[in-house]
Amino acid sequence: MSFPSTPVTDTPPTAPAQGPAFSPLYQQIKGLILQGLEAGEWRPGELIPSEMELAARFRVSQGTVRKAIDELAAENLVMRRQGKGTFVATHAAQQVQYRFLKLQPDVGDLREEGRAQRQIIDCKRLRAPAEVARLLALRSGDAVMQVRRVLAFAGVPTILEEIWLPGQAFKGLTAEQMGSYQGPTYAMFELEYGVRMVRADEKIRAVLPDAEQAELLAVSNSTPLLSVERVAYTYNDVPMELRRGLYRTDTHHYRNALN
Repeated sequence: MSFPSTPVTDTPPTAPAQGPAFSPLYQQIKGLILQGLEAGEWRPGELIPSEMELAARFRVSQGTVRKAIDELAAENLVMRRQGKGTFVATHAAQQVQYRFLKLQPDVGDLREEGRAQRQIIDCKRLRAPAEVARLLALRSGDAVMQVRRVLAFAGVPTILEEIWLPGQAFKGLTAEQMGSYQGPTYAMFELEYGVRMVRADEKIRAVLPDAEQAELLAVSNSTPLLSVERVAYTYNDVPMELRRGLYRTDTHHYRNALN
């Protein structure tokens, strides 16, 4: 990929009297690194150039590069490994596999429960309903993939999910692929479709299931469930997934750590 031909220096040009707010130099470098991530110059799990190499590339100090990478690491976009360097963050990494799954068992740890068993109800290509199109920044009627599945832990159906994905980015997605992939779904999106989810917004409320939902989760239709609607974004805040989940909370709870 190409970067701006004008060298970036540690002494930024004088800002005009009127115009956009000044952007600190490390933020400019962060933006250039993000451009590389978005363009796929460095893939999830790959080592990025060292701070010294990036400093030479962008013609800035190593400290400026370090500050940019500090922010990227804080946002979980890259991961530092002592003595090895800085790597593009990936959902395949053990420490982040459960980053977006906040449901925890009342006793023990999610990792101790083992991998969720996935039952794919259907996977089909549709025209986007208006509300789905709005949340995914598509036009109404654009192609989308809809996946419905049940996730079970220790044989107990626990989560019922409806997943909507842009049809162009996920062309060719099949039920077999969704059901047979052994790692995290977001890791599959990275590997097979080059789409990395970097952040998500969620809305949560309590609901009662309809008859079909109750049957799929093996509960009565008077059982309160946790409804979680999530929009997940890739780089530059581009929405790439709408996920609506119903969670049983008789043996699990929703846990979110706040800093």
